[in-house]
Amino acid sequence: MALFSSLTPVFIAIVCVLIGVILKKTNEEKDKRETKSKPLSRPWVDEDLKDGTDHHLEEEEVDEEWQGLDENVAHIPFFAERYSEAEMIKRSQMFYELLNKRRSVRFLSDEMVPREVIDNVIRAAGTSPSGAHTEPWTFVVVQDPYLKHKIREIVEEEEEINYKKRMGDRWVNDLKRLRTNWVKEYLDTAPYLILIFKQVYGRLPNGKKKTHYYNEISVSIACGILLAALQNAGLYTVTSTPLNCGPQLRALLQRPANEKLLLLLPVGYPKKDATVPALTRKPLEDIMVVM
Repeated sequence: MALFSSLTPVFIAIVCVLIGVILKKTNEEKDKRETKSKPLSRPWVDEDLKDGTDHHLEEEEVDEEWQGLDENVAHIPFFAERYSEAEMIKRSQMFYELLNKRRSVRFLSDEMVPREVIDNVIRAAGTSPSGAHTEPWTFVVVQDPYLKHKIREIVEEEEEINYKKRMGDRWVNDLKRLRTNWVKEYLDTAPYLILIFKQVYGRLPNGKKKTHYYNEISVSIACGILLAALQNAGLYTVTSTPLNCGPQLRALLQRPANEKLLLLLPVGYPKKDATVPALTRKPLEDIMVVM
């Protein structure tokens, strides 16, 4: 009995240690599960720039039976111009050489550009393919000096925060060689700003939401065509995705809630003393795989 009494404190201590070990292990496993379930923290991610292809509409707001698309659209004969092999090679080479001259230019002149040119390049962008031919894009052209300056104020305020806090050291360091920062003078000087919005959904005549399939990819393809059209017209730009500016710019330009800012393009002629980084592009063998 005396022996049992003397061992009691030791027994209690062992039990306490075992309970502590079990609790610690349980908490560690719980933390691991929570860490796995939590998305990777990326403070620079912009809600407007998130991929909209996974945008799910509320069931009660979607008309499953009718999307406003004509089921009986006529199909007509298609006639395409056929080039000789020599002409195809020549045309493809010339087009490559044209686009190979494209550069991101941050020093833009305030010299006016014919408005008809802007109309035509956006018409060209509007020829882009889109999911179920929903054409989920809006191109907002800004030429008013006051609006351009307000856009610059919004962008520079957020970009300073991006560079100093959101983007992180790695991203900022990678941009140093390009000599970029949050000062965007070209937003004032460029004769036109083109803001491209993706429509994450549309509206039917009955007020219900209309699904826009692959809206992010569709609008991105349209942006690529727009860049090619600008280069073909002899105009230059710099692709700008101003992080966390979408809601403010949407409000400034009075755009509806279903439109999310994807890209901002200042458009114009380069300044006479404009410079660009001495960059090279990857050779064909590094970007193409033939199976």
